[in-house]
Amino acid sequence: MPLHDDRPDWERDGRDWPHRAASRFVEAAGLRWHLQEFGEPDAPGLLLLHGTGAATHSWRGLAPLLAARGFRVVAPDLPGHGFTDPLPARHLSLPGMAEAVGDLAAGLGLTPRLVVGHSAGAAVLARMCLDRRIAPDLLVALNGALTPFPGVASFLFPGIARMLFLNPVTPKVFAWGADRAAVRRLIDGTGSRLDPQGLDLYRRLFTRAGHVAGALGMMANWDLPALSRDLPRLDTRTLLIVGGDDKAIKPEDAFTLRERLPDARVELLRGLGHLAHEEAPERVADIILAEAGAAQATPA
Repeated sequence: MPLHDDRPDWERDGRDWPHRAASRFVEAAGLRWHLQEFGEPDAPGLLLLHGTGAATHSWRGLAPLLAARGFRVVAPDLPGHGFTDPLPARHLSLPGMAEAVGDLAAGLGLTPRLVVGHSAGAAVLARMCLDRRIAPDLLVALNGALTPFPGVASFLFPGIARMLFLNPVTPKVFAWGADRAAVRRLIDGTGSRLDPQGLDLYRRLFTRAGHVAGALGMMANWDLPALSRDLPRLDTRTLLIVGGDDKAIKPEDAFTLRERLPDARVELLRGLGHLAHEEAPERVADIILAEAGAAQATPA
């Protein structure tokens, strides 16, 4: 695994991080993790996992809304992302990521009743449920990356990411080119529109080669066909929230997936893209909490 020393620095890049007062660093699974925690420590647990290339800032609008409804909300930076250490190469896979997050949850004494994952974060949570590392009442996938890319892309995409990841120059080149205009184009390409703060936070991360390497390494070792084969065994109640304008993952994929899951439904959010929870956190929170109530996963 290439080493990239230019990782996001908490005192430099995190100086005005959203909800900085909610941040702390813990040791688990051999890593130093950055996480944010909201709500009362003895409240029912809620675990948030961001997607590839993001960090805890992705939940800046949603996490406080969920905590206000009586949950203990825990949101970590995934390994190699944001301010969390990267995983060793031998563990850099979907099961390896699921195991590491499971160890973190156990170390925190967190037994989540509700889990919410965006994009690749939803895949990690699904793997954790399948592997019985967690047993929540409800799994919410926000534009979840739960099925393989269509056609030849399912073979080419991980291979290209792996080739880029193994080239130590690639993350540095990407980071050098991550100016405001480039980041806006990247976010616009997902079908989402973010405010200036949201764009600046992504730009701040993308200018650090270590964060870019973490995102590439995650994609390079993602085996979605294996997860897809196991999904019919996912007996956790599942809500698939889909942005109608998502350009990163086809919205119709969620409706196809729904038919393969034992207990799932789809909620389509028209006018929102891949980062729907950042564009309209209040709208997303209302949907999550309504479903949690129906699943009896809300605090008494």
